[in-house]
Amino acid sequence: MSVRILALVGSLRAGSHNRQLAEAAIKLAPEGAEIELFEGLAEVPFYNEDLDVEGKVPAAAIALREAAGRADAFLLFSPEYNGTITAVLKNAIDWLSRPYGASAFTGKAAAVVGTAFGQFGGVWAQDEARKALGIAGATVLEDVKLSVPGSVTRFAETHPVDDAEVAAQLTEVVARLHTQVGTASAS
Repeated sequence: MSVRILALVGSLRAGSHNRQLAEAAIKLAPEGAEIELFEGLAEVPFYNEDLDVEGKVPAAAIALREAAGRADAFLLFSPEYNGTITAVLKNAIDWLSRPYGASAFTGKAAAVVGTAFGQFGGVWAQDEARKALGIAGATVLEDVKLSVPGSVTRFAETHPVDDAEVAAQLTEVVARLHTQVGTASAS
């Protein structure tokens, strides 16, 4: 069974280690899993209900919703800013959770992973992202976690795909998402 996974990266920085993790996930995805890295979160304006009406929805938000509509599952890559989720990732969740009653997340599997400079690898932000996804209707894989600490030094000269430990863990995360979608589809 082919599974489409939409990857959302909560950092806009060109050299983002979380973006590198997403790139690694794409390369390591098992057969039957296709990961699309959404490009364009920087263009999605802050969620405003006044904009979320027919004829006013910004093109970038429409593109995000269309990509989410094609997805069977979501994989979020979350850095940690000041102990919590980044504004760009929270904004994506907000746009995709609306309009009320029509969340793009409803009934779809989601996992959150990431890396951060600190000693815990961004666990607080990732927990906040899981919470927001669950409230938005996603089937959050709570036990699927990957928090890589010390990103600035760990990935200074090594891309995550070339870090054997991270690559193995990331491969397992994607495999679990793939299995979850397959199990849900068979039910």
